[in-house]
Amino acid sequence: MRLRRLRLLTTGRDDTARSARRRGAQPKVVALGGGMGLSASLAALRRITGDLTAVVTVADDGGSSGRLREELGVLPPGDLRKALAALCGDDDWGQTWSRVIRHRFESEGDLHGHAVGNLLIVALWEQLGDPVQALDLVGKLLGAHGRVLPMSAVPLELQALVRGHDPARPHAVDTVRGQATVALTPGEVQSVHLVPADPPAVPEAVEAVLDADWVVLGPGSWFSSVIPHLLVPELLDALTQTKARRVLSLNLAPQPGETEGFSPQRHLEVLARHAPKLALDVVLADQAAVPDRESLADAAKRFGAAVELAPVAREDGSPKHDPELLAAAYDRIFRMHGRIGPWR
Repeated sequence: MRLRRLRLLTTGRDDTARSARRRGAQPKVVALGGGMGLSASLAALRRITGDLTAVVTVADDGGSSGRLREELGVLPPGDLRKALAALCGDDDWGQTWSRVIRHRFESEGDLHGHAVGNLLIVALWEQLGDPVQALDLVGKLLGAHGRVLPMSAVPLELQALVRGHDPARPHAVDTVRGQATVALTPGEVQSVHLVPADPPAVPEAVEAVLDADWVVLGPGSWFSSVIPHLLVPELLDALTQTKARRVLSLNLAPQPGETEGFSPQRHLEVLARHAPKLALDVVLADQAAVPDRESLADAAKRFGAAVELAPVAREDGSPKHDPELLAAAYDRIFRMHGRIGPWR
């Protein structure tokens, strides 16, 4: 019902906004994910559009975020902080604040390991009582080139069914709890789910997806950062109903533990198991990371998507995206697949 009300409220201004963008405004882009994968995508996307919203997973339970979550009962701020840092400008102001919010204390006391940005975000949450308003205020302070939203306003626990988690029982399937544990679990992840099972989406995140020209999902930790967005019912409904085009950005390499041994097409197969009704328009992959292009194309067709291959990795050989190359790939995709207007 909430999603229907949002669509009714936004339909009129959706049409007006889309008409304005057709007359030459920048594309309205929403990027979903978490951690360093989302940061890489944001660092690229902010180079090609000034109308950018990040929707961030809130299931992290490790490190500074996990400690703050356990002690204060707040949303884990770490992935939200990383997204804000990625949106900071390249000028002195932006780069200074990017370093400040990423700075971690080193001490023998309770502050050890806490990131300054995490403490700043949580302080504003306690002052304002509104996570969205607080994140908007942090974004203004940093001069962020975009908006950062949590996918849900309640802390979530990620749970996974893992085959072979216990090496002594290689065929047994066990439940593994916690995002930090799932990300590094031995064995083969079969599926993931959230606790609570039907968490409410942040309304502003739903509205952003419905009003977007493009929605970008990935790259990132597949089971712990990418798929969780598809497990929030209102957010999945928005992703299936939006008129925006949807691009899935694949990782450069399997992640040890979580997706060890996965081929590019295997990533799509597990995505389809978790969200069988999801449609995609484009699957983006690094051309050097796809040994079997035909199999990837077949897997993409199940989503109704075309495959775009491009060099998007750093030249140093690390499994990290190059922001400039990734930006060029996104720009080309936006222009080739359903161009709306001259965006620069």
